[in-house]
Amino acid sequence: MSLTLPPRVTERAFERLAEINAGSGSPQALRVAVEGGGCSGFQYEIKLDAPSEQDMVLEGGGQKVVVDQVSLPFLSNAVIDFSEELIGARFVIDNPNATSSCGCGTSFSI
Repeated sequence: MSLTLPPRVTERAFERLAEINAGSGSPQALRVAVEGGGCSGFQYEIKLDAPSEQDMVLEGGGQKVVVDQVSLPFLSNAVIDFSEELIGARFVIDNPNATSSCGCGTSFSI
């Protein structure tokens, strides 16, 4: 049985979340979830949301990233980052549990 480690959020991801929340009167957490579907079997859902009681809350720089209990095992030891490239800027997940992923970067299989 392998140990489930929480995902890690980079400083860059927390900084971008702070920028997003800076203009908001009520800052929200970044929710990272795993759902069935996508072209590889699972897909990430990343959105602004309010934390719930059952969520794992990861905090940094006054910001919160939340992961629900169902998604947590799929994100064990993953790294949540923010990437700025020519094609656009987005939150990205480096997931060591994914055995393959789709070119879109939001779909994966285990």
